[in-house]
Amino acid sequence: MSLKLASEATFRRIADTLLSASKAEHTFVSFNDSESSTLRFANNQVVQNVSVREPSVSVRVAFGQKVGGASTNRLDTNSLTTMVKQAETIARLAPDDPEYLPPLPPQSYIRVPSFRSSTASATPADLAKRTKPVIGECEKNGLVGAGIFSNGVSARGVAASSGLFGYSQSTDAEFSLTATADDSSGWTYNGHRDIDSLDVNRRTHRAVDKAVRSKEPREVPAGHYPVILEPAAVAGVFGPFFFATGAKSYYKGDSALAGKLGSNILDARLTVRTDPAHADLLGGAFDQQGLATRPMLWVENGVLRQLSYDRFTAKEHNVEPTPFPSAAVMSFSGPTAGNIDELIAGTKRAILITNFWYIRSVDPADLTITGMTRDGTFLVEDGKIVCGVKNFRFHDSPLRCFQTVDAATPPLEAITMERGKMLLPAVRLPDFHLSSVTKF
Repeated sequence: MSLKLASEATFRRIADTLLSASKAEHTFVSFNDSESSTLRFANNQVVQNVSVREPSVSVRVAFGQKVGGASTNRLDTNSLTTMVKQAETIARLAPDDPEYLPPLPPQSYIRVPSFRSSTASATPADLAKRTKPVIGECEKNGLVGAGIFSNGVSARGVAASSGLFGYSQSTDAEFSLTATADDSSGWTYNGHRDIDSLDVNRRTHRAVDKAVRSKEPREVPAGHYPVILEPAAVAGVFGPFFFATGAKSYYKGDSALAGKLGSNILDARLTVRTDPAHADLLGGAFDQQGLATRPMLWVENGVLRQLSYDRFTAKEHNVEPTPFPSAAVMSFSGPTAGNIDELIAGTKRAILITNFWYIRSVDPADLTITGMTRDGTFLVEDGKIVCGVKNFRFHDSPLRCFQTVDAATPPLEAITMERGKMLLPAVRLPDFHLSSVTKF
């Protein structure tokens, strides 16, 4: 990339300036600096290339339980000291925050392999070069391609009057493609620290193949069906589970998981953990409060083992706070297919679903959600894809449909516009509620 991010020494200078200027009882500093390039293509041509540099720093101060905050993107000493005074003024005028806690003490952070020079050194010309064969594959098959190719570098820092200090640099790259025909489409999306690990060629061919094979889709009646969910579709359906793990709602009794800690909530062969240091995921060493991340086990053989404790709720229950569950990995210990194609080959009859979109909550009490299939929905019979089918709206809950899993693959990369990066299997579920048929 063309610009150099703020170094750890630069962040220490910023933090020292803010902490020295503060007259508050407690002071917490959060810092971000990033540069990213995004190439957008549509109608089989590059239409935009945008590069953005975004440094920012914020401060939160407290006098007792009175808390105030301010932020700026100007990093000179005068701007920093002015920001502290603004935060102090706000804090003095604020009502008491009954859940405020002082900044964390110094933390011990795990090593996360979050920086890749291959990604940091990629230029807009490199992105264009990588995009050219993607567009070529769409053109060769009479399809219209649209999507993005991006790379970025970022620096994060936290510091506090308690002695807390953390700093890290990371890279990320993303690739997406939607290949469309008159009545069909195929889609793929991936994100990785390493731009060379996006698996662009294989993913492009699969998205194009979906668009070609789903032409002239049939209409299949709505109802309860066996389904094969590809990893992105699993992410769409299972994602709400992580938001339901909050301990505050659990103990209030308004969580879908209330009373189920230590009980079976999923198929007994499913295990869900988080691994922030996994090389294929996008985890970090600390969260926005500076709390150290760590590997955690959430569901073990179908049994709920862990809740997500914010610091206030953790103090109430005399337990350690937990980072929000991210960088998730789901594994299945039952019959495992080597890949999605093998899973299809072993299926008598099912609906194959590539992705869901516009997912919204219907009933938080049991995690029922709704959304629509998109960009590759197929009828599978006797181990083969028979035809594309018109899309469906679904209504279901991960706590219901993941009670029984017929078969699954090993964990695969999964990311969507609505869910962060996870490693999830493709799964075959015996019963999934496809509630209505759409017009396309």
